[in-house]
Amino acid sequence: MRSSAFKLPEKPVMPYLIKAVVFKPVLMIGLLGLSCVSFYAQAATLAPVATNANSPTAGLQLISLKGDEVGPDNGADDLSDIAPIGDESDDWIDETRDITAIDNGVIAPNDAAITPDSNPLVDESDYINTDIPAEVATVSLNAISPETLKTFVAVVDLVRREYVDSVNDEELFSNAMSGMLTKLDSHAEFLDAEAYENLRAFTEGDVGDIGIKVVYQPAVGYWVITDVINNSPADKKGIAVGDYLHQIDEFKLDEDKQSNDIEQLLTGIAGTQVDVITSKAGRRKHTTTLQRNNNHPQTIETRLVDGIAIIKLPAFQNTSREQILQSLTSLDAPVNGILLDLRDNPGGVLTSAVQVASLFMDDTTVVQIRSRQSELRTLITRGTAVLKPLPVVILQNRYSASAAEVLASSLQTQQRATIVGEVSYGKGSVQSVIPLNEEQAVKLTVAHYLTATGKKIDKIGVQPDVILSGTEREWEQQALDLLRKQVHTSGLRFVQKDSSNNSLSNEK
Repeated sequence: MRSSAFKLPEKPVMPYLIKAVVFKPVLMIGLLGLSCVSFYAQAATLAPVATNANSPTAGLQLISLKGDEVGPDNGADDLSDIAPIGDESDDWIDETRDITAIDNGVIAPNDAAITPDSNPLVDESDYINTDIPAEVATVSLNAISPETLKTFVAVVDLVRREYVDSVNDEELFSNAMSGMLTKLDSHAEFLDAEAYENLRAFTEGDVGDIGIKVVYQPAVGYWVITDVINNSPADKKGIAVGDYLHQIDEFKLDEDKQSNDIEQLLTGIAGTQVDVITSKAGRRKHTTTLQRNNNHPQTIETRLVDGIAIIKLPAFQNTSREQILQSLTSLDAPVNGILLDLRDNPGGVLTSAVQVASLFMDDTTVVQIRSRQSELRTLITRGTAVLKPLPVVILQNRYSASAAEVLASSLQTQQRATIVGEVSYGKGSVQSVIPLNEEQAVKLTVAHYLTATGKKIDKIGVQPDVILSGTEREWEQQALDLLRKQVHTSGLRFVQKDSSNNSLSNEK
């Protein structure tokens, strides 16, 4: 008896395969990150958000990056727009985008889009029909080849019939989509409902991991998993206490790694994925793709040491600029220097990095963006640089990535800050999150970014002005010593104005 298999439909297949769906308004998340996401570099005037009163974005303005520069009212012009502490906002970039395929150089019309029930692979018989319809055999050279299509269907049927365990068709096709994207580069991926929701939540402050703890055990010579959080991504994929952890993405683990290294490799923007190679006590190694859905809300930590404000910025979210200013007012004391700690910062919302840069520099280039579909674009600071009088030192390490590198390289290029620590990670690609429906999306690399002077960062990183010695625990003190030599002002004092007008001011 033949097993159930896939049959190619009698209708021409390729017109459906090569035309994508015209979906609901696309939610473009402006993000950059070590394992992250970003924006379509195409939306630079401000437009009001069209949403209902209950929407998280109600009453906000959105930054569009279609122009050559960030718009003049990007929220960094003065302190009058700062909301009271706790009034968080979502700076979503919403727009309608027709996702269409290109055949012979012509964009397919919207009315030719595939419909939900026109799946080109339909399981409706007990055999594999390997005949290729004549219409498919004569498709454009830009389309998928008939032989490739036939092979794909045959592989699907083979897995369903012969794999040691029964497989769920939905999971099988989800894995196929995920594999297609991750083979493009390490940052592209298919986002299921949970990952998509976590990625959206990231703009409000979430960083995630896979839910495990590991310790290096010299007796066995491996990193061993000592704790697995119940119902975490690792737990759901069968990773257990006692398993050996051999590799995280492209990084092989040995005794030279530190616990902080492992933690930072496993941690990233909530909703992004990571590949881990594990084994059962050194037996056959197994690669598992996990999404960082074990979330940790992030907050900006600020403290005052001898008149210098030390600001620990864990990631770039929509409210980072406002949180920095609010944290400075909470010090309730004059500030005569800023130590901005970007260690372990994986990146985040690109427009947030531009807004933070706008605190320190007036009308200055922050980053250049180069994509396949558009000319080189430049994002610049706008508004009053309220922290311009203060000297700045930026502390970074090898896990400072993406948007963190954008900010550091910009302030370094303009000689606005001294960069100290070690060479940063070196991630210079931009990802867009493109929704497929209410619960699924695709994260796709769409551009590369360069420094303000056009230098490449990807796989190079930002070189520090001063390389710090010793352990990272000693770096903060070294950075403070360097910054003290640059302090030549009486400083600024930030105060909260009357709550009725929801604004801040600074006093010299």
